[in-house]
Amino acid sequence: MTRHRKPHGFATRPGDPEGWIRTADAPSRPARDAAGFTARLTVDITPSLRGRIKIAAFQRGETVADMLRDLLAREFPPDDGETP
Repeated sequence: MTRHRKPHGFATRPGDPEGWIRTADAPSRPARDAAGFTARLTVDITPSLRGRIKIAAFQRGETVADMLRDLLAREFPPDDGETP
């Protein structure tokens, strides 16, 4: 009889106890807005534009999402009386 091996994947446990502890210097999620909530926005773009955006984000050393959030925040600043 063959022995079943445990599958390795997202549910595997770390081999050492230190792997169970999340380090304090690694933030789980960046806090972008005061409330900490986000909303998803879907925009249809051409594959060519998508490629240019991804290359620009990579060259700047940031994610596409972070780069586009900053771009939209600059283009559409909060109005007077609106919380940022």
